[in-house]
Amino acid sequence: MTKTATDTSKILEEVEKRRTFAIISHPDAGKTTLTEKLLLYGGAIHEAGSIRQRKASRYAASDWMAIEKERGISVTSSVLRFEKEGIKYNLLDTPGHKDFSEDTLRTLVAADSGLMVIDVAKGVEEQTEKLFEVCKMRQVPVITFVNKCDRPGMEALEILSNIENKLGIEAIPASWPVGYGQKFQGIYDLIGKELHLYRKTDHGAKKAVTEILNLEEGLQKSMLSDGEKVQLEEEIMLIEDMFESMDREKFKVGKVTPVFFGSALHNFGLDVFLRYFQTLAPSPQSYVNGNGRVRDLDKPFSGFIFKLQANMNPDHRDCAAFVRITSGKFERGLEVIHAQTGKKVKMSTPHTLMGDERNILEEAFPGDIVSLFSPGFFRIGSTLYSDDPVEFNVIPLFTPEHFMKVSTKDPFKRKQLREGLKQLSEEGVVHVFEVPQGVGNELLLGTVGVLQFEVVEHRMLAEYNVELNKQSVNFHSARWLSDNKEVAKKLESSYSTHITRDLEGNPIVLFDSQYALNQAEEKVGAENLFKYKQD
Repeated sequence: MTKTATDTSKILEEVEKRRTFAIISHPDAGKTTLTEKLLLYGGAIHEAGSIRQRKASRYAASDWMAIEKERGISVTSSVLRFEKEGIKYNLLDTPGHKDFSEDTLRTLVAADSGLMVIDVAKGVEEQTEKLFEVCKMRQVPVITFVNKCDRPGMEALEILSNIENKLGIEAIPASWPVGYGQKFQGIYDLIGKELHLYRKTDHGAKKAVTEILNLEEGLQKSMLSDGEKVQLEEEIMLIEDMFESMDREKFKVGKVTPVFFGSALHNFGLDVFLRYFQTLAPSPQSYVNGNGRVRDLDKPFSGFIFKLQANMNPDHRDCAAFVRITSGKFERGLEVIHAQTGKKVKMSTPHTLMGDERNILEEAFPGDIVSLFSPGFFRIGSTLYSDDPVEFNVIPLFTPEHFMKVSTKDPFKRKQLREGLKQLSEEGVVHVFEVPQGVGNELLLGTVGVLQFEVVEHRMLAEYNVELNKQSVNFHSARWLSDNKEVAKKLESSYSTHITRDLEGNPIVLFDSQYALNQAEEKVGAENLFKYKQD
């Protein structure tokens, strides 16, 4: 066998061992707790630190930024790795707060499947719907975990209907709760045809003690009433063959979702879920380059940057770039080319991350996420390759929905203001624009969600020692423009319409009202007003 054939075989073999997925949910559905428990069951940690246990000064391993620790919410995306039964999992831990959907969108572009977490009491909520739309757009498989089954909520059949009605996707039960609310005591595995009875342990910090029985024995040992046992048997008879007859092709493109039930807090149902997640979640998939061609997984190394995060270590002023590997083998010390500038970069310190703890990485394969130190010219969406040039254009950027004018309280810190905001815009935290007809000491910020302004204010003070003056600005909507000067010229004379540029020079038009937007669409055509940033 030739060296090339050996390398190809090794790459494809490693690809089969990987699962790269992102968790999508509404705030408070239990995403961070579930993330911790997946790490616990995967052996990456030995004791889980739930949001609820913060009094004991333990923090969730995936929540590292000060603002996250203060509030108990996830506001950045981190990448967590764990290995179980020979499968290497890359878990893209996405922001749980409703205002961070743009960062989440970019993270979903780097995932091969989505794990949808739903609160049994609330069903599918607003942010879950928005994030599901991204998975639907990309046609990636979605696997569902219905959480908090130990609390009062909808019955299991109700939850299935809720998922189907809200998302327009077929929901197929893969496991089934034994008891509801306070009587929740186990899971019936509809795939393996086994009943798992659980005992709570140490507030969920350790794996649940589990007894695995057949249905008849399990029902006898359970604490359900006779009526509840009969009801459970009837429900199982109704649904037991649904998973076996699930349309696998529809599942692969996100039109069918297998549904598991459990309680992440108490570790109920996680063993069943993780066992089948390994076979349901796809191994890393090929990406299409900017010319519409598929980049085969065994081609030379390539990857794209989907996230930039500055100052992960407060002791060092640095910026980490998160790269999704799309093809080939990555090795420490590899020299790569930055496609957008043609500059060569030697990757001498690649990392994997667990929160803010870094571990040096020697090699990585398609599906893996590598954290690199940015040399200063990396941008979100940048492509890196070692050989066989390629450029990906896979990351859409939303137009901002909320705006604010900012200046520095200290007039001598204008330079730091601009530098700090430029850094945050490159990370994708905030869009930064020149103020239309403004004075030089002000900049205009645009975000998808209002809480991002708080993150900007917090980080500017903590990392750049710049205190901001803030002033809300009420623009109704915004649209990106191409570099077509004729379009810009027509819009400049329009009523309640303002044209400006971001710090990269990309033109954007801001509208004071729906009427102004409608007028602009009539004047230049909606096809020249982009909801997504066009490269």
